[in-house]
Amino acid sequence: MRYEGPRSPRRGHPDTATDALARGLGWFSIGLGLVELLAPKALARGLGMRGQEGLVQAYGAREVATGIGILTSDDPTPWIWGRVAGDALDLATLAAAYEGNPKKDNLLLAAAAVAGVTALDAVCADRLMRSTAVPLPPIGNYRARTGYPKGIRVSRGVAKNVEGSRGMMTPDALKPWAA
Repeated sequence: MRYEGPRSPRRGHPDTATDALARGLGWFSIGLGLVELLAPKALARGLGMRGQEGLVQAYGAREVATGIGILTSDDPTPWIWGRVAGDALDLATLAAAYEGNPKKDNLLLAAAAVAGVTALDAVCADRLMRSTAVPLPPIGNYRARTGYPKGIRVSRGVAKNVEGSRGMMTPDALKPWAA
């Protein structure tokens, strides 16, 4: 069933609620990314991932870039899908850090939070994919077109006795083998 509620003027936004959700996710992405960029040691320490500060900062840069993309794009759909992919990467990183981690409780809490945001990202991306504010143009019907401006009957046999130019003719070296 297709949603027929109020529409946003921006392409890729099925309604104002999804538009607001996408913008909210954009701001959330920027905020989270800034925390990861500015406090990587504290985050890594809190998650029991010491020595992974560079990775935390790289993920922060990805979050900020994605957030800016969502907020500045006319169609944020690919950027929201980028968030979903980034969330999957975050979950994989947290899962890899679980074994032998002294702060497993913090890590599990972070994984649960990321999983919740991933679900929200996926719902938003799905809504954006299903409906657009600007309909696509109809597909043209070109069945009656032949490519012959005067019609195919007039074109038959016209090129029967046309001599080709020197470049289109068989080269002298190949004439013995030409049919």
